[in-house]
Amino acid sequence: MEYKHFSHNHTLTLYKLQSGQHFQCHGCQSQCNDSVFACWTCNFFLHEHCGNANRYVKHPCHPLHPLVLMPRPTYCSSSFICNACGAPGSSFSYCCALCEVDLHTPCAYLPLKVKHHNHHHDIYLCFKGSDNKESPQHCKICTKEMSSKHWLYYCDKAECDFRVHTFCATTEVKTGLYQDDELEQVQSAPPPAAEEALADMFQLQMQLQMAHQLNQMFK
Repeated sequence: MEYKHFSHNHTLTLYKLQSGQHFQCHGCQSQCNDSVFACWTCNFFLHEHCGNANRYVKHPCHPLHPLVLMPRPTYCSSSFICNACGAPGSSFSYCCALCEVDLHTPCAYLPLKVKHHNHHHDIYLCFKGSDNKESPQHCKICTKEMSSKHWLYYCDKAECDFRVHTFCATTEVKTGLYQDDELEQVQSAPPPAAEEALADMFQLQMQLQMAHQLNQMFK
């Protein structure tokens, strides 16, 4: 199976990893462990879920604007801090340049509900932690303190106090979430029209971001 991805100049082929092979995904920078989209000329690899990720999503964590999938960070530092998990990134991200919202690709597709063997109820994704600084919360799995700025999974049962980091709760990725009808219509349009719409959207976001940064510099 051949596949053309917007982030790479060459055609990619779907390849099933063999025992003992280790490749790093250029989209999320984590290890590939199953099938990958591969360019053998460039040693360029993508997880299937990174290669098939939507070009933009309407994510509930940021309802104001669509998040655009970018092959590299939009910042001068060439890196970003993920709003979901708090970890840095330097490759693919779902980005709102206007509001400086950035998500790792796997974080953008975290399932809304998961099960974990450490807890007997379903746990649910929450986009904001507790702001109670006097009584910081700790992850029930790794026991480390949890930041109020980052996402978590929690049990909604009144008798439970079970809250955990997203990366402690699951490694599951559910591509295809958060795509509404309007965005789907644009994505199903002929490729040139879709690419022009993405370019216009991103150019506007970048112009607004630059104006905001200049305004901050001269305050």
